[in-house]
Amino acid sequence: MGQTWPVIEPDLMSVIKARLDRAEATGKLDELNERFAARVKERVMRPVPVSGIARAEVTRSWVFDPSIIVENDIRDHKGNLIAAAGQRVNPLATSVLSKSLVFVNGDDADQVEWALQQGSDSQAKIIFVDGSPFELMKVHQRRFYFDQEGRLTSHFGITRTPALVEQQGEILLVTEQVIARKGKGE
Repeated sequence: MGQTWPVIEPDLMSVIKARLDRAEATGKLDELNERFAARVKERVMRPVPVSGIARAEVTRSWVFDPSIIVENDIRDHKGNLIAAAGQRVNPLATSVLSKSLVFVNGDDADQVEWALQQGSDSQAKIIFVDGSPFELMKVHQRRFYFDQEGRLTSHFGITRTPALVEQQGEILLVTEQVIARKGKGE
């Protein structure tokens, strides 16, 4: 069909291996690995803040219905029907939210103090949208969590902190709460 030519470009894998070998020989590979490990540790210790979350300026509450509509039949391992396609299922009808969810900016000392007043570790799960949960775990001797990529705040519609999610029957009450700033007279 036409004239062909031999491939003259170097093999990509060979080029990559040669560069890695050169970097290893000069010690640059170890330096790159150390920098990478430091960046990873930094992101674990202080995750990327949830974007679009600000301090609450007005207290507001709303109800959140966790019900879903089942798309396909759900069956157990024996084939028994658990939920039929099209059925509305509310998980709070059969189980409870074991702890209230408390969302705060971990860099705001007033919000952290408010969160700690919402109950013990067995009563309230404190979830940061910014800050370092690990640093404060050491200080307060309690677990803190982080809303990775804002999945929970976006699910509940939370745009301000501090915020509280509590079960009331078969619904959840979500409240974004204004709190006083210490020394500001609010």
